This record gives sequence, C-alpha cells and structure tokens, in this order.
Amino acid sequence: MEKELFIREVRPGIFLMDEAHEATGYLVIGKEKACVIDTMNGYNDLYRAVRKLTDLPLVVVNTHGHPDHIFGNLYFEEEAFLPPADLPLAASFAEDPEFLAFAREKGRSMPPFRELLPGSRIDLGGRTLEAHALPGHTPGSTLLLLKEDRILFTGDSINHHLWLQLDGCLPVHACAEQLDRVLFLMDEADIILHGHAGSEDDISLMRCLRAGMQEICEGRTEEDTPYTWFGGTGLQHPFRCDDGKVYSSQQHVICYRPDNV
Repeated sequence: MEKELFIREVRPGIFLMDEAHEATGYLVIGKEKACVIDTMNGYNDLYRAVRKLTDLPLVVVNTHGHPDHIFGNLYFEEEAFLPPADLPLAASFAEDPEFLAFAREKGRSMPPFRELLPGSRIDLGGRTLEAHALPGHTPGSTLLLLKEDRILFTGDSINHHLWLQLDGCLPVHACAEQLDRVLFLMDEADIILHGHAGSEDDISLMRCLRAGMQEICEGRTEEDTPYTWFGGTGLQHPFRCDDGKVYSSQQHVICYRPDNV
C-alpha cells in the first residue's frame, strides 16, 4: 500500500522527499545527471515521483544498508552505490522472504549494488558529491558532501535521534573516534540533511553530537532514561545543541546499550 510522499525543494534543484514521516530521501539535480540519495521504504514508486522532477540520467546512492534507506531501489533500473562494508547488511534485508514477496507482488526485483568507496566523487555537472566514510550506526555508513552547495547528507550517521543500540553498531567510544576524523567537514558545509529530517540542520549538530558521545564515555549519564525499540531496551542520552541555530528537532538523544560504550 502506498503511503503519502511529501516532496519539497529545499534549495534550487535539491529536493527533500519525506515518505510518510518514516524516512527521508533526497534528489540532487545537476546539469548533466541527477542523484537520488536513499530510496526509503519502498512504499511508493519513487522512480515515478523523481521523473516528475527531472528527465536527466539518474545515479542512486544508499548511505547505508538498512531497509528504510534501500527498499525503494526496487523501482529503479540503475545499480545503486552502497558502501562495501554494508553489502552483507543490505543483502540480508533484500533477501528477506517478506521483502521478496513484496517485490514479486510489484513485479520487480532489486537491482544490483555497486561499491561506493571513501573518497569517491559523483559528478552531476556543476554539482559534485563526495563520499566520506563514517562507520558507527552501521559498519559502512557514509556521508555525502555536496561541495558547491555546502550541504552534508548524513543518512542516519548524524541526526537528532542517533541509534547506536543495534547489533552491528560500533561502541560509543569508537563512534566518537570516527566522528573526529570527519569533523573537518564542518568547514566544508553549512547545513546537514539527514535520513529522517523534515528540514535542514545547522552543521553545528556534528560537534554537539560528538560532545554527547563524550558525555556517555565519561559516565555523565545521570539524565539518561530507558529506551525501548523492537530489539529490546537500552538507554537514551540527551545532548545539547547550540542556542540560536536552526535545527529540524528540539529533542536530541543518542540511543545506546550500556554494554557497548
């Protein structure tokens, strides 16, 4: 069953695609090609929606291998770029019997994945996306820097409700170390567009999230509360964001397991 797809232009030629407020993908249109970043849950024929916005050749990129970022690949003929460390994760979901039944019902099959390596550049013509690995939420999670527009697409790696409690997530201290490697991107971008956003976030979210990780690592967790998800119960740690900055949410938490700090 299709669910409502909300599409709005956040910058000229850059569209935010919100699928039923469950996941967010993006369309970036260059002069020669267009790029779809994350295809969400597959509730809607995303190809058809994108073709209403551009007729340029398409590139599909998945920031990581979770189903709410890859299942919409089903509607595209194009191979999707995916970080190689997440290929086993994506395959496990793409081969799930329930998803295979859904694909058969649609008369479609998942196109193959193509490796997206750190440092890869995707030239759209006047707009360039640059891949930066940020393992943590998943082993292969990757950021995409749109250099000309100073926008950082972060998937689920940098957001206001970061999940680090799942099997396969790096320990919090390792996530902090990985985030340190890419903090230089704060000088390269002004805003963040993440995988569950209704609008943009100031780039300072990167630094604020890093500070929250440090608090967990140092045991400053007296304000943490239980967090229950489909896999069990862990903890959620609130962190602060800067006053006077524009953020897509006013609640900021890191979800984690006490045995994975």
